Amino acid sequence: MNFIKKIFSLSPVGAIIYTRKFISGEKKIDYQKRFIKFDIPEGSKVLDVGSGGEPFPYANFLIDRFPGKTQHRYNKLQTKNLPFCTGSVENLPYKSKSFDFVYCAHVLEHVDNPTAACEEIMRIGKRGYIEVPTKTSDIIFNFARLKHFHKWHISKIGNSLVFIEYYGDERRDTGDQELFYMAHSKFSNPIRKLYRMNKDLFTNMFLWDSFFYYYIFDSKGRLTSTNSKASFGS
Repeated sequence: MNFIKKIFSLSPVGAIIYTRKFISGEKKIDYQKRFIKFDIPEGSKVLDVGSGGEPFPYANFLIDRFPGKTQHRYNKLQTKNLPFCTGSVENLPYKSKSFDFVYCAHVLEHVDNPTAACEEIMRIGKRGYIEVPTKTSDIIFNFARLKHFHKWHISKIGNSLVFIEYYGDERRDTGDQELFYMAHSKFSNPIRKLYRMNKDLFTNMFLWDSFFYYYIFDSKGRLTSTNSKASFGS
């Protein structure tokens, strides 16, 4: 806990520099492989939507909305010399079913129009993987306090994604980010062990094939959009 206290005694810039010494180098693919079998055949055409500073290792095409600095990314954009273009998940510049696999991690919780985003992902891809933080993660690590960061908390249920818009009272500051730094520390501690052993409770890891269902609820609890034709109570 001493190094955590040190962090918060520093200036914001100093805190960033200091904590980088202690933040774990574990990449997304490291924990994903503990829970997910991607089964991507050699020679597949794979797109990473929102590739950011840590592109999907199996991707051979990349797209990101923000080529420069953005609050949505803590590191610099990396293209790995792969074909790259700038664009939004809500309006992807590709032909229908042009990719064998579409990877989209930590993007959909930010979008203005999740209906368009989901439809576009399914339009251009034959199958894919979507990853979003759970509400548990947002609250414990105190991200819900950021009004212009995560717009939605998203749950997976079978072959469905359920988007629920955050409302005012949920966006309160629950305290400092000690738990975040402990969970991502290079050094073993009980919080890091809990986080790594139960990563699927902090991160929704969603494989889909051909299509998936989505349900969009606004901050007032109204179902505003779905691609499911089943009615409630049927």
